[in-house]
Amino acid sequence: MIRLRWLPRWSRVPTRFLPFADVATAEVPLGRLLRLSLFQVSVGMALVLLVGTLNRVMIVEMGVSAALVALMVALPVLYAPTRALIGFRSDHHRSALGWRRVPYIWIGSLIQFGGLAMMPFALLVLSGGGNAAQWPSWLGPAGAALAFLLVGAGLHTTQTAGLALATDLTRKEMQPRVVGLMYVMLLLGTMISAFAFGGFLRDYSPGRLVQVIQAAAVMTLLLNGISLWKQEVRRPRRSQCVPPEPAPEFAEAWRTYLAAPGALRRLVVIALGTLGFGMQDVLLEPYGGQVLGLGVGATTWLTATVAAGGLLGFGYASHVLGRGGHAMRMTLTGAWLGVPAFAAVILAATTQSVPLLIAGAFAIGAGAGVFGHGTLTATMQSAPPDESGLALGVWGAVQATAAGVAMALGGIGRDLVQWLASSPGPGARMSATTMGYAVVFAAELLLLLATVAVARDAARSFNVHRLVPHGASQSAAAAAHASLRSGAAE
Repeated sequence: MIRLRWLPRWSRVPTRFLPFADVATAEVPLGRLLRLSLFQVSVGMALVLLVGTLNRVMIVEMGVSAALVALMVALPVLYAPTRALIGFRSDHHRSALGWRRVPYIWIGSLIQFGGLAMMPFALLVLSGGGNAAQWPSWLGPAGAALAFLLVGAGLHTTQTAGLALATDLTRKEMQPRVVGLMYVMLLLGTMISAFAFGGFLRDYSPGRLVQVIQAAAVMTLLLNGISLWKQEVRRPRRSQCVPPEPAPEFAEAWRTYLAAPGALRRLVVIALGTLGFGMQDVLLEPYGGQVLGLGVGATTWLTATVAAGGLLGFGYASHVLGRGGHAMRMTLTGAWLGVPAFAAVILAATTQSVPLLIAGAFAIGAGAGVFGHGTLTATMQSAPPDESGLALGVWGAVQATAAGVAMALGGIGRDLVQWLASSPGPGARMSATTMGYAVVFAAELLLLLATVAVARDAARSFNVHRLVPHGASQSAAAAAHASLRSGAAE
């Protein structure tokens, strides 16, 4: 069995200083959970490249249109809706080796590796660098699009099946908190990767970019291989049933999920909130570079700042939910936090204040973290029995699809506003550039206000009546109340 020497040291740290440490059990110790969570580190690393470092480099250093960059970064959204199907299939997958989740995680890792391996060369051809002139003009956009699509397909597959595996390894009452631990590791991976990429690309060059992206490809296979080692128990009898157990239909499971009280409204909240927080993903680093004059390393650290805020927000939400807080009210709080955050980012351009931009970026991350934990916990609490993969897949499909659409709209919206507001003269050009970003950030602020309105109704509908059958006794109602409170605590 692969062992990491640093993992046992966690056991000597008091649990009150380790968020989610109470999820560890004798069967699944904390070290094993932390090792499993390494797949989230690789996902965070890929996300930093896609929505942080690469979009800044492509727009500012390579001179690629922000609209084209936004479309490239948003291409993984084409695969995002399949997360619900991936989660459902991994719930009922039959393998000769008795694995359900491992085949999906490993295939996703290989696809992600392939996309990262070809990406830097496709970007160089796209930007016209080196000997790109000898290649057909369509090859650069086509190669870059394929690379982004492969990375997106790989990380969506890996993350969906990996989160489902994490819930499989733990007791039902611990599953929401375990998933929370996985997302904390995603944020830590995002922070560490952002600082690392910022340091390596401080002195930018095309050759250095190739080295960084290919190193990320190798680290993806390494981290995911360590994460998977001897995690899932083999169940060969699943594939040897004679006759085999009939697998349920996805359409039927999907209808059952949507029929749950408040399910559709929760999905609308997830979509609106993700749109509100997600349009800045492709714009925040170029905004810092073009409007406030920050370098590649400094703007990459903006992504780390957002991740740090997300980590704090996730920790706060975990603390409140652990004391019996209401999941949908936590979602509402996260949406409210984003409103002043985007106001601060807009004002940073007017005052040319880098500290104000950093504070706004941190607050965006905190709001997104609180919002994400609230929606994730609500999703897990309302998951149908034995369908954790489907529930996580639906949550991930809506969230990832909305995030991809948000990034595309953000880039296109910035370019459109800038074109409409442009006029001759360098001063006017800078004013148009600033206006393009400001309008998009203002649109995000309005989307978050709309999220608040819908989340209020969702919070009212997220009640214990879904756990209490019609005509149940008062003791059953009390037990349901206790169950809901326990689920929120997890």
